[in-house]
Amino acid sequence: MQNRRQFLLSGASLAAASLLSTNIQASTSEQKKRTISTSPNTRKLGKLQVSSIGLGVQNMSRKYDTSVPNRQEMHQVIRSAYEEGVTFFDAAEAYGPFEVERILGEGVKPFRDNIVIATKFGWNIDQQTGARLPGLNSRPAHIKMVVDGMLSRLQTDRIDLLYQHRVDPDVPIEDVAGAVADLMNEGKVLHWGLSEMGINTLKRAHATLPVSAVQSEYSMLWRGPEKSVLPLCEKLGIGFVPWSPLGVQFLTGWIDENTRFAQGDFRATESRFNPENLAHNMSLVKLLMQWSERKNASPAQIALVWLLHQKPWIVPIPGTTSLAHMQQNTASRDLSFSTAEMRELNDSLASITIQGQRLPDFVQVFSDVEAPEKL
Repeated sequence: MQNRRQFLLSGASLAAASLLSTNIQASTSEQKKRTISTSPNTRKLGKLQVSSIGLGVQNMSRKYDTSVPNRQEMHQVIRSAYEEGVTFFDAAEAYGPFEVERILGEGVKPFRDNIVIATKFGWNIDQQTGARLPGLNSRPAHIKMVVDGMLSRLQTDRIDLLYQHRVDPDVPIEDVAGAVADLMNEGKVLHWGLSEMGINTLKRAHATLPVSAVQSEYSMLWRGPEKSVLPLCEKLGIGFVPWSPLGVQFLTGWIDENTRFAQGDFRATESRFNPENLAHNMSLVKLLMQWSERKNASPAQIALVWLLHQKPWIVPIPGTTSLAHMQQNTASRDLSFSTAEMRELNDSLASITIQGQRLPDFVQVFSDVEAPEKL
């Protein structure tokens, strides 16, 4: 079985009147010359073409265990990902805050025009100091201020995909869409999306300004989007980007029933990882290990290829600070499963139950929120 440790050892040697949609389509930024590959390893999020597996860069300023990665090494991971065919890079103003966007901008500078940058607004963050303030902030004026800061940090003149990170319960989604439409007409934003939103808010957002992608947690460990979000995305032609596609490392095989998380590691706040639930949930890891042996692949690769097989418009963004892990994750796109094998895997998954919540209550409260109606 090629687990992550073995791979590391071997790899170490290597809203306003129709929202002015006509003008948006004619945006000068949309006409910029792009050279993103059209190989079989690309997928579409709405009309936005990206690599079939992206790279999440959230932990490049601070790992789960709260340690700080080497900046130059993070640049190397980003640039090597591009060399491996990754053209989709995901960040957010809240990661750092701000610092992850700076790291990404530095890393992709040599090939900026050949890739897609996604980032997110929505948390209440002081734009001068980076201080986290209470709650959320999607007021239109604030969104526009945030985007200007993003462009500076990312060293670019446009954001390819801009998400609302969480729905603001005080701002109608139509007003949010209107602000994004203004930014599109200025050429600062090309596509937009939502994350962890309520289902009716997604419908209203898409009706106001077509949404390209939804980003929410989705993996073998958490399959919540299958109930309502994925069917709606399919109906509306919206792509889906799973965050935490490897279950915050659980699906890589690095966590076992004896794992206890360090102080400051947010996974310690998730009840699915408390000792009792963790022991129960290991049945999922055991299944992954069995398929890992069978397919001569890592557990992480099995988990990622499973996601790729769910829908052709799903694009996972596994995050890592490890060059070897990035290479391993990206290689998942080349792992083949027959229809019969995938059916067998899905049947086995259906017999496994996961105990515990995916997020603590104080974080979960920001998900599945419906924006207020516009008066």
